[in-house]
Amino acid sequence: MTFTMIIELLIVFAALYVGARYGSLALGAISGIGLAILVFGFGLKPGTPPTDVIYIIIAAVTCAGTLQASGGMDWMIQIAEKMLRKHPEHITFLAPLVTFFLTVLVGTGHVVYTIMPIICDISLRKGIRPERPCAVASIASQVGITCSPIAAAVVAFVTISNANGYMVTIPHVLMVTIPASLMGLMCASAASFKRGKDLDKDPEFQARMKDPEMYEYMFGSSATTLGKTITKEAKASVYIFLFSLFVIVCFAFMQMIHVGEQTLAQYLDIPKMNLVIQIIMLVAAACNIIFCNAKPKKVVDGAVWQSGMVAVVAIYGIAWMADTYFSNYMSELQMMLGGIVETAPWAIAFVFFMVSVLINSQGAVVVSMLPLAYSLGIAGPVLLGVLPSVYGYFFIPNYPSDIATVNFDRSGTTKIGKYLLNHSFMRPGLISVGVATIVGYLITCVLFPGYFAGFITGA
Repeated sequence: MTFTMIIELLIVFAALYVGARYGSLALGAISGIGLAILVFGFGLKPGTPPTDVIYIIIAAVTCAGTLQASGGMDWMIQIAEKMLRKHPEHITFLAPLVTFFLTVLVGTGHVVYTIMPIICDISLRKGIRPERPCAVASIASQVGITCSPIAAAVVAFVTISNANGYMVTIPHVLMVTIPASLMGLMCASAASFKRGKDLDKDPEFQARMKDPEMYEYMFGSSATTLGKTITKEAKASVYIFLFSLFVIVCFAFMQMIHVGEQTLAQYLDIPKMNLVIQIIMLVAAACNIIFCNAKPKKVVDGAVWQSGMVAVVAIYGIAWMADTYFSNYMSELQMMLGGIVETAPWAIAFVFFMVSVLINSQGAVVVSMLPLAYSLGIAGPVLLGVLPSVYGYFFIPNYPSDIATVNFDRSGTTKIGKYLLNHSFMRPGLISVGVATIVGYLITCVLFPGYFAGFITGA
């Protein structure tokens, strides 16, 4: 690695660090400064912005935003709350499952803001230390991203893999990530089941109980959606949304079924999946607006749509800057990392994880790092197996869902420690991602080696 390469890499990291400090869309905007320095200051050839992934995010977020605006998301949260309140003693295991599957359905982890106060309320009133279900539920809301058929990380993985000769489909990805992620979450829930002191033995909590104002703050009101009226339009929007997901998965399966030497999708002349997802999501969004009373202004004012647009800007800037750097030094990087890749290709998981710690976006990690991984000669099944490792931004507790969870926990048991890294999310995060990555790798490289390898060799 030359001195110039090192300086330019430091510029990339500096842009990511400063962007992360400001947060939100600053990640993408400040990455633009790094991109400008690389192009105009060092004369690097500009890379390619990830337009396909951005278009998919816009379509999916618009659809999810109309679901929220029509009240459909309230109905989904209400159903989840009924299940949690019916079995409060199992909330440490049920809460992460609820947040996980909500993310799988909607494609964004920001849906956790609605259900998290309910999780805190149920556990507190049951006498369960809220840190136990809350921390792992927050982790689960982000783990679900690599398991959603409309999430940017999944679609980007499929699109980039196909472009590099690994003709994987969305169902292939979900066949690996869903069981692997669920295994990781259950291990994290088990590790959290008796975590920390019980509330009746916790001196900090007992001191809060003795303070009348604090007692009123903790137990004076109850977070719930059960009294909210759900309209027929809200229910219809959920059915439209679920049907759109079903149609997308059906089209994806058509890419797996062969008719002679062609796939069924090719035989029927169906467009590529990135276009299919965009079309179906936009149609579903339009149906929610026309038939389900999803007001456009309410859509753009909603948390789901706004957080999705922030993700668009972040991925746009980060991925473009990263692609510019890596594309200009691909041969040098191949020479440097070739030996490591040959002996331990799974080590790319550590790279994915560390980059995620910096940029707070699983989609951005996939878009910026996956092309590099393929260029290094790492096999597609290995990359699919370690896909859960693109979630590492729990490591430094500055992500909105984690911060919100700390604020929602009225008991004060979910916290960010004095030394920053000794926070409530570290243990469930490391266990969940670590187990999911190992299980995912085993699924692809042990259980289905011939099946997935056939896509690379063309067999």
